[in-house]
Order: sequence, then structure tokens, then C-alpha cells
Amino acid sequence: MTVTLAGAGAALPERVLSNHDFVHLDTSDEWIVQRTGIRERRRLAEDASLAELATDACDRALADAGVAPRDIRQVVVATSTADRISPGMAVEVATRLGIDRPAAFDVSAGCSGFLYALDHAVAAIESGRADHVLVCGAEALSRITDHTDRNTAVLLGDGAGAVVVSRAEGGLRPSFALGSDGRRIDLLYVQQDKLLRMRGREIFESAVDLMAGHTQLVLERTGLGPDDLDLFVAHQANARIIHAVRRRLGVSADRVFLNVDKVANTSSASIPLALAHAGEQQLLHPGAVLGLAAFGAGLSWGAGVITWRSRAAAQPREELSAGRVAR
Repeated sequence: MTVTLAGAGAALPERVLSNHDFVHLDTSDEWIVQRTGIRERRRLAEDASLAELATDACDRALADAGVAPRDIRQVVVATSTADRISPGMAVEVATRLGIDRPAAFDVSAGCSGFLYALDHAVAAIESGRADHVLVCGAEALSRITDHTDRNTAVLLGDGAGAVVVSRAEGGLRPSFALGSDGRRIDLLYVQQDKLLRMRGREIFESAVDLMAGHTQLVLERTGLGPDDLDLFVAHQANARIIHAVRRRLGVSADRVFLNVDKVANTSSASIPLALAHAGEQQLLHPGAVLGLAAFGAGLSWGAGVITWRSRAAAQPREELSAGRVAR
């Protein structure tokens, strides 16, 4: 028995902001693209529910995996921008999906939050406590953006992505390496004014070092090399960071997925959004070995290796909407 990603889903707000919407901050499309690779990002309406967006992503992940809501025993949502301080958004998402009384909770670890949640899901399945766990990353970063700050306002977007983590038969055993360093909180944080602050140059250097180093660690643990990765999916914060990491690792450019140009930095939603979009572009195949890496506030970081649809048991697709409640 091992654990695999059985499906993924994405949900984005309708409103699109291009780089031209930020010229009032003394910037330009050329400047933003050259330094970040970002061309546009999505914005959730001020009165809109992030939980509803997360539910849409989860619903699509369940359909993609062929898993019915009734088979989910745990729901974990990684977010730093939930609609409410308490209860956690996972409880509402589970109810909207019609999942009956699951364990449901939120994880707050900045941009690394999805990998922290994914590590928990894998452990729950490996321990025999669940066969399927639903993991979602959802963020409305526009709620904590200083819209007058050129250095951060152009970087951030809103969105939600989700995966179904399932028991599988045989194949690669997942491996994760997580960490944090509270001595460097001041590099990236959200203060009581609820606005994100970042020291970009130092973040860049630390992100490359830690994501590359911990990805190498999990590869060594699993007896793999960079050429064994079918796809490398890193936190989509900045295209230059991602390419610096993949060069450090020795991963070829054609095995690196990028969607930062379309969605910008969506924090904990970043990796599941990328996985869903990679699936939509038919870049994933059953048994594909995925390398994942993230870096964010805390400072926190994580890396992991896991397979895509490695002989996971699936439920009949006609059962997928069973129990779904009206929203």
C-alpha cells in the first residue's frame, strides 16, 4: 500500500487584472514580466465567499479523481485568508460538498501551507485512518495586499486548488521534507494591520536555496534523481525563482510547469492550481512522478515527491454528486 494523488481541481474568480491595471504604481507590463513572469492575476469580489471558491475546486477534484463525497473522511484547507477567523473554512467546505461529519480543519503556513496539509493527508492514509483525504489550498490575497505598494501589489492573486489524496497499490512511497525558521519572520509576514510585507531580494535567495536543497533531500530519500521526475511543480511565486531552483537541481526546462503568468502568486493555492492546470493540459499520466516545492512566510518551506494516479482505487463517476448540498 502507498499513497497517490488521484485527482485535482481548480477554481478562479472571474475578474482578471492585467499588468496594465498597475501603471498608476509607476510600473509597466515589461517591468513586471521581466522580473516575475506574471502577466495577469485574478481578483475575488470584496463581498464574495472564498469558501465557495474552495468548494468549487474541491468538487472538481473529486470528479477528476472519481471519488464520491461520502468516501472522504478528512478535509484539510490550507489558507491564511479565510472568510472567518473561526471556525476553520474546511468545516464549511465539507458541508457545502455534502461530506457527512468528517474531520475538517485549516492549516496556516503561508505559501508552504498546501505541502504541510498534503504531508498530513499522506500520513493519515499511511496510518490506515483514511482511504481518501481532500486537501485544498485557497487564498484571497487581495484581502491582505497593500494596493499602494508596487513591490507586492503586482505579485498577488486569488484562487483555489484542490487534490484528492488516495490509498494506492504499489508504486513509489511519497516523501516530504518540511521546515521553518522563526528567526527570519521579518522577511515575509502579515502584521496586525492585515497587510503583507516582504523583503523581496532576501526572499529570492532563501527560496532558491531552501526549495532546491529540500527537493534534493526528498529525491535522495526515495532513491531518485532529477531525471526521474516527470514534472516539477514549485510554488508559483516568481518564474525566475522557479527556473533558478530547477537549474540548481538539474531538472530540464521541459519538465517544469509554470502558470504564474496567468494566476500570479496565490500562496497556498499555488501548487494545487498548477497541478489542476497541468492535468487540463494533459501533462500528467498515471504513475507520473511529481516533485513539489514551496517557500513562504514563517519562514516556512517544504518539498515532496509523490505519484499521480498510481493505481488508486476510484469510485464510479455516477456517484460523484451524491449528497452534494445546495449552496
